Amino acid sequence: MQKVPLTIKGLSYSERQTGAYALLLGEENGPRKLPIIIGGFEAQSIAIALEKMVNPPRPLTHDLFKNIADSFEISIEEVVIHDIKDGVFFSNLICIQNGKALIVDSRPSDAVALAIRFGCPIFTTEEVLGKAGLILEKEDEKSTINIGPPTEEKEDKPKEKKLSLRDLKKQLEEAVKNEDYEKAARLRDQISKMGH
Repeated sequence: MQKVPLTIKGLSYSERQTGAYALLLGEENGPRKLPIIIGGFEAQSIAIALEKMVNPPRPLTHDLFKNIADSFEISIEEVVIHDIKDGVFFSNLICIQNGKALIVDSRPSDAVALAIRFGCPIFTTEEVLGKAGLILEKEDEKSTINIGPPTEEKEDKPKEKKLSLRDLKKQLEEAVKNEDYEKAARLRDQISKMGH
């Protein structure tokens, strides 16, 4: 099995499935992208792990898993998305404990959320890329992380009052404290657009 390294290219609200998100992985040295539909909880967990600005007050499930694994000296060495059947992706976590390798079955969304936290590489196979890989036009690629549902702006709707950077950061802290991660992600995007 020839492994192909992947990187996270984007995460966005799925236009096709309500309440679902699209995780876009791209091969490191090539043009193919692997789009995977994932759930909202996993999307938020991935976005929070990628963004250092958002720190939840309590550990999320993937953070808890990392803490337990660290306590028992288990490391995840790599994630491999190894198969796709009827549109469903299959992946494995390659773990090490006391020098012994273990292979653990995982959904790709959970595997990616854990790969970020463990700092380990993500791979797929040539076969999976051949079946599900896409080459996207530049304008179609998602280069930003957006985990909130798309918002429709009406032309007759008055524009919202612009908030200061200080106000946005205060609202971000409040959203994280209240565990409203969708709002936190939108606020984080606003802050990023302001260049901070």
